[in-house]
Amino acid sequence: MRRAQNIIAQLSTTAMMASAMSTRAASLCSGGGAVVGGMVRCHSFVVSSQRHLHVCRAYTALAASSHALVTPSTRLIYAASPALEHDWPGHPESAARVPAILDELAARGLTPKALGPALVQLTDVPAAADDALRLVHTQQYVDGMSLVSERRAPCLYDADTFLQKSSWQSARRGVGAALALVDAVVNASRQHLAPAGFALCRPPGHHALPHSAMGFCLLSTAAVAARHAQQVHGLRRVLIYDFDTHHGNGTEACFANDPGVLYISTHQQNSFPYTGALTDVGTGPGEGATVNVPLPGGSGDAAARAAMEQIVGPLADRFRPDIIIASAGYDAHWRDPLAGMMWRDSTYHCICSSLRALADKHCSGRLVLLLEGGYDLRGLARGAADSFAALLGLPPGESDPDEKALLPEPAEGVAKVIAEARAIHGL
Repeated sequence: MRRAQNIIAQLSTTAMMASAMSTRAASLCSGGGAVVGGMVRCHSFVVSSQRHLHVCRAYTALAASSHALVTPSTRLIYAASPALEHDWPGHPESAARVPAILDELAARGLTPKALGPALVQLTDVPAAADDALRLVHTQQYVDGMSLVSERRAPCLYDADTFLQKSSWQSARRGVGAALALVDAVVNASRQHLAPAGFALCRPPGHHALPHSAMGFCLLSTAAVAARHAQQVHGLRRVLIYDFDTHHGNGTEACFANDPGVLYISTHQQNSFPYTGALTDVGTGPGEGATVNVPLPGGSGDAAARAAMEQIVGPLADRFRPDIIIASAGYDAHWRDPLAGMMWRDSTYHCICSSLRALADKHCSGRLVLLLEGGYDLRGLARGAADSFAALLGLPPGESDPDEKALLPEPAEGVAKVIAEARAIHGL
């Protein structure tokens, strides 16, 4: 196996040509936004080049209004796409998830009203266009899912994944929120400002494959956002860190042979979807640009911090990303009913603080988090609120007193996995 440090430093000629072409295409974009009630209302754009015509949905509302909205004190831009009609009786991926987060944010004073220009919300973000989805997904899948949602829903796509008539549009809105935040963060960075972005969107996306839904996920949100960053903004090197407790097999599949996307996943061993082995490192020119860290069940705060300090941080230093995208899953929380990890509320504060520091160090603060899993409403809400606090430069919330009863972590097993991952990837 070629050593990873020699692999992920390489960018394919094809990727560079695509980035150059998309940069030229992006320069043709024009448009603007409006400020309504202290929030940004976005418009969409049509971009053409000699080589292809596509709707990029650049969503660059901040391009026209950033001087009024984003200031040197702005730390975080967020968008909420709660998909309230995308729901199924008794299903853990429920319509209550995003409202639970918003309620916790309000209770802790983490709102634009309370924090002023430090926190900006995007609203009325348009759904992603088919051309954006086709950056990752096949034409057949995009067309087929639209028809299935329209004609057969409500139905089950598979044993885990449901469809309502609104589900496909909900998923497109979630992707649209992700793209809008990529645009907002990139535009702000080019004005020498450094807010992060957070899309509170559902359904989640990291299990969705180019040709198929899977595991609650309909569209591969993080993958589309990464391709959008490359092809619309010319950002060649994208780091995706997936800290959901389940391996993001869909995201990995999209970039397995792409040296321009460094995909890192920390997840629970021997859990759904039963992928993400240490030895899965990518293929062809992308060999070494996929990094899997399957942690043993019961891993908690110490394991998460060790993975960040010994794997994610050093890999980011070597890769030097142009943007960082995080698949932000909260199902490694000790309260979550679908997993067996023991992360605390403050674990998410630590992870997001570290990601913020890496983004500031390597890519002018360009960092976008996208909501993935998290199925205990209290654990989800508290973890996400601590993530907001970290990105805003605020301390974590009060510790949950029930955390005192958590069992010791499997320290020996964690150390073994991290040491093996470091050896495989030449750290």
